[in-house]
Amino acid sequence: MRKAEITRKTAETAITVAIDLDGTGQYANETGVGFFDHMLDQLARHSLVDLKVRAKGDLHIDDHHTVEDCGIAIGQALAQALGDKRGIRRYGHFCLAMDDAQVMTALDLSGRPYLVWNVDFPTAKIGTLDTELVREFFQALSTHGGITLHVDRIHGINSHHIAEAAFKSVARALRMAVEPDQRASDLLPSTKGAL
Repeated sequence: MRKAEITRKTAETAITVAIDLDGTGQYANETGVGFFDHMLDQLARHSLVDLKVRAKGDLHIDDHHTVEDCGIAIGQALAQALGDKRGIRRYGHFCLAMDDAQVMTALDLSGRPYLVWNVDFPTAKIGTLDTELVREFFQALSTHGGITLHVDRIHGINSHHIAEAAFKSVARALRMAVEPDQRASDLLPSTKGAL
């Protein structure tokens, strides 16, 4: 079963994450940060990975620790659920249009974390969320999920649309990468013999 549960507790946050890679995109995300919850919902729905996140963080300071630590915990859960990665497609890519915004993602579940982030926002905030935290989330996800992740904004003028296009684009690429490869169901997708 390609499922995992992670609990992360620090002096700044307490987070539980449950994922099922073979789900239907069900979600139940409560972080205390409204727009971020909406983005996590999009991540689940468009990747078809069931995702449940419960987070309590030091929001009286700001949203940073909560958003970053959720990225850490989701990345850890993803890596655990993938196991040795036998039989997966490994690579994924998706170019997603949302109104004025277009974002392209390419990723590799290589075990080698690396983030290339070419996404900027015309505003400093979306609701109460600092737009710089979108990158922080994906940096944490990449690092702790062992993902080589490239995200590029092609265009966009509305910060909400740009952020949502980024989450949906990553979700669709992730869906492709974690799916079982019917032609290589018992093989590791690597010539090294390990990922």
